Amino acid sequence: MRIGFGRGILLAGASFGVLSGVALAQPVTDAEDEIIITAQRRDQNLQDVPVTVTTFTAQEIQEARIQEVQDVVTRTPGLNFDAFPSGQPRLHVRGIGSSDRGAAGDPSSAVFVDDIYLGRPAMVAFDAFDVQRIEVLKGPQGTLYGRNVVGGAINVISNAPDLNAFSGSLEGTAGNYERGDVAGFINAPLDEGVAAVRASASVRTHAGYVDNDETGGELADQNTRSGRIQFLLEPSSTLRFSVAADSTTDRANGPGQHVVALDSGDPLSGFWSLDTDRDSSDQEFDGRQDRDTWGVRAQAAWDLPFGTINYLVGHREVAYDVNYDFDGGPRDAASRISIAGGNVEESEMTSHELRLLSLADSRISWVLGLYAYNSDTRRDDILNLAIPDFDGNFDFTDGGTEGLLLTEIYHQSADVESRAIYADATIPLGERLNLTLGARYTEDDKTYHVDNLDSDATFRAEEDIDATNSASWDALTWRIGADYHLSDDNMIYAMVSRGFKSGGFQDTPENQLDASTAFDPEFATQYEVGVRSEFFDGRVVWNNTLYTMEYEDLQVRETSGLNIFTANADATINGYETQLRWDIGAGLALNAAYAYTDATFDSYVLPSSDYTGNRLTRTPENKVILSPSYTLGLGASGDVEFAVDYQYESDIWDDASNAGAENREPTHFVDARAVYTSGNSDWSLSLWGKNLTDEVTRTHQATFIGATFASFNAPPTYGVTLRWNY
Repeated sequence: MRIGFGRGILLAGASFGVLSGVALAQPVTDAEDEIIITAQRRDQNLQDVPVTVTTFTAQEIQEARIQEVQDVVTRTPGLNFDAFPSGQPRLHVRGIGSSDRGAAGDPSSAVFVDDIYLGRPAMVAFDAFDVQRIEVLKGPQGTLYGRNVVGGAINVISNAPDLNAFSGSLEGTAGNYERGDVAGFINAPLDEGVAAVRASASVRTHAGYVDNDETGGELADQNTRSGRIQFLLEPSSTLRFSVAADSTTDRANGPGQHVVALDSGDPLSGFWSLDTDRDSSDQEFDGRQDRDTWGVRAQAAWDLPFGTINYLVGHREVAYDVNYDFDGGPRDAASRISIAGGNVEESEMTSHELRLLSLADSRISWVLGLYAYNSDTRRDDILNLAIPDFDGNFDFTDGGTEGLLLTEIYHQSADVESRAIYADATIPLGERLNLTLGARYTEDDKTYHVDNLDSDATFRAEEDIDATNSASWDALTWRIGADYHLSDDNMIYAMVSRGFKSGGFQDTPENQLDASTAFDPEFATQYEVGVRSEFFDGRVVWNNTLYTMEYEDLQVRETSGLNIFTANADATINGYETQLRWDIGAGLALNAAYAYTDATFDSYVLPSSDYTGNRLTRTPENKVILSPSYTLGLGASGDVEFAVDYQYESDIWDDASNAGAENREPTHFVDARAVYTSGNSDWSLSLWGKNLTDEVTRTHQATFIGATFASFNAPPTYGVTLRWNY
């Protein structure tokens, strides 16, 4: 028998900065030092790139313990992160992001690993060990990259095999909360100058940050194992082949959920009591966050007299199973409701990219590309509602028999096909002036099925749903700009770029009509001007950017009763980003970064609400990063670096209404480290700590059933890391 619960219970969720690619926290100790990036498909000094890029070098990744996407976010103004739960990160770049994790949704801001697009949030599981650099591109992308991205992109570039030298490294970490990490790599030439293999692996574990007083278990723990192997073959100076495979496995309990506020206007608020202790929870069961993701990649490049032909193919898969207690307790006999659930997903994607690029010494730098992307996603969205018996007892574990347990399941499946052709060129107009032109044509096709027929109750739907639909979208996107070198050390630029993200379908529709109606695609047009400056032979670098972005049909997640749906809105985002990097001398260095983001809805009207003029969600108006460091030279014995990283964010709204309890207060985080490196750099010892001031903030929150439920950030962590290099 199906039980319709209607829509009486509210659920809001089952659920001037670093710019221009200047690496943060790494002092420049030599005026000849340069950071080389490939954001425009060619090697360039960061200071010559007329786009906003934040870059993290291999040394910084190692010393600052940048291991996963969240570590990148905390150090990048203009970039924000939300995880609901942690295995499905949602990125926002300059206010642009997507909370839609449904089978037919796409990220507005994406992650690429070695040029392969990670099309599902659960695929974002890279380990930053043995990584050459990480580049964060802000604004619309598409005329240089395979999959079109409307908001921004994080590019992770692994260390490629070295054809000429045997090398290796091994590091181990021990810390509080039973932290235990081991990571290493080995590089071996198979035929010197012709072929090589490189293998890397890591194991990262820690005990739970939250004690579950109800079960005696621990929540918010980690047990992650990653591996990568690469093979490189260069049979001639003009021909190169590479093959790579990687995998990541996560096994963890659920997050710690807490009741952080009560909605006095909702009669159901009487069923809850506040629980704001980050260190403990009273959840009925520990839950699970299990993920297995892997991928293979192959690339061939052939240098011809007029250019380089480059073919890249990638295949990735993910199996994801998350189930946990949404409300988190605490419990007593007066309680009448308990909510839990999660997602089960299996996705696979394949991409092909054929590029023709100009040679490195070509006067005009250009690229022509063809791109094809296919994905297949099968996803279940599960909501469990438990009602205790008359004695106030219920068992929410698998197979429990006390009380009444009702389950609603949305089965989703989506097949996505995307085809694109793109071109981009930088044309010198004299010795100091360059013109940039780029264009892309994209066609996206989606076939989507959703039903709730296996449910024994309908909490979010008004009726039984069984719908299969298809839709197609196409768009011409572009960029045009110019840069002018006032001198060898000062460059100004202006760039206008337009991005596109296809439409989609509701993942938890209320009725058959909603299930059959697609929401519109997103378009963003960004206007940006910037100045890149170096002074005193490169010892001072000061970069500034001003931008405005006009957003059409932004896909926003909203709530209607228990249902979560996607609606379209228009928005304008204005911002300023600046970074000062100063090599003071005598071992002292300073990095100071600031981002101002004014992101507001121009038009966002729902049947029952008008949010026009409100701030966009998950976007702080101000974000600051300060990273002073001091390096003590010990002569032939090596050196010791002392560094502090301070990050500030102003308040954030998690709901477009900009009202109620879903406001995150400003945060202040302090990390620090001391790193000894031996004279010949063959080993190092690092003492590190994160969140040393014990800052407490909500990493995710939602209001429903009379209360606001949230999870918190990690407590202070510290440890020691020993690394050996060969």
